[in-house]
Amino acid sequence: MLDWKKREDRAPERAAEPKSATRGYLRGMLFSRALVTLVGLYLLATILIGWYWSQEPALFPVQQNAQLAAEKEGRKMVVGYTTVETLKSVAGTLLNKPGGYLSNDRFPPGVWLDNIPSWEYGVLVQVRDLTRALRKDFARSQSQSAEDADLAKAEPRFNFDNKSWMLPSSESEYQEGINSLSRYQARLSDPNQNNALFYARADNLNNWLGDVATRLGSLSQRLSASVGRVKLNTALKTESVIPGQVPQVDEEIVETPWLQIDNVFYEARGQAWALSHLLRAVEVDFADVLAKKNATVSVRQIIRELEASQQPVWSPMILNGSGFGILANHSLVMANYISRANAAVIDLRQLLNQG
Repeated sequence: MLDWKKREDRAPERAAEPKSATRGYLRGMLFSRALVTLVGLYLLATILIGWYWSQEPALFPVQQNAQLAAEKEGRKMVVGYTTVETLKSVAGTLLNKPGGYLSNDRFPPGVWLDNIPSWEYGVLVQVRDLTRALRKDFARSQSQSAEDADLAKAEPRFNFDNKSWMLPSSESEYQEGINSLSRYQARLSDPNQNNALFYARADNLNNWLGDVATRLGSLSQRLSASVGRVKLNTALKTESVIPGQVPQVDEEIVETPWLQIDNVFYEARGQAWALSHLLRAVEVDFADVLAKKNATVSVRQIIRELEASQQPVWSPMILNGSGFGILANHSLVMANYISRANAAVIDLRQLLNQG
């Protein structure tokens, strides 16, 4: 009897165990579903934010932008003001566009994006080249003259590592470069100061255009390599060539890796975007020089080709079809615009070299 009573007393306890296990199972299911829902919402939010951050900045009116900046700061529009203001605006776009500067991001969604960081690097290349030209040529009367102190500070700032995350970050260094340009611009537009100069000469412009032609020529070759091409090795040693015989030229196939095709494409887009603005500024500040050399039309032709390369890409990815295949090849289309712009730059340099 005692054993039976003990078993009867323990029966409710055994009956309660399944209810407790069921409650624990239900709690686990609810927690798992909540966790999956949160992760899904997080991924959806990062995808939408990443899509928004991946939008390329639109072209802006260069001359109006410079005039508004001069009116806001109460400065005088002098020769060189438009070029410096445009350079500042182009560099500032890297920092102030949606998402800010993304090349050094370490967290989603920036760490997942590669097209816009490639675009940023293309813009940065042109910013570096023009800043060097300002320091080396535009702000100096001759090779033996002293360089501008603020421009000497701006150039190394823009040449800082473009993927530095902290201590110091790339953004802080580039902002310091913009600040140095602003100080030079303030002195340039101040009639009471004569220690900031800008020489709009044909030889200065020609030197910078030489760098532009080199950049565009390299981009054209890299874009064309999206489908693979045969490259001739021109590095022949003269002592290895036998007189009277045709020299043997080595050939190699150059092809852009599949995962790098979109990166090269967007780097070219970035360089073309920045260069189109900088050339519009040059057209303003070097107007007299271009008119004397009958080169204004050549500058506008370069700008037209570069701006045509900024047409929207409607495909969700950069297509890499063969030259005459069914699918388009976006890299070859971009290479066409870049090559035409490069040819126009070469013609422009020839006009500037003429007396």
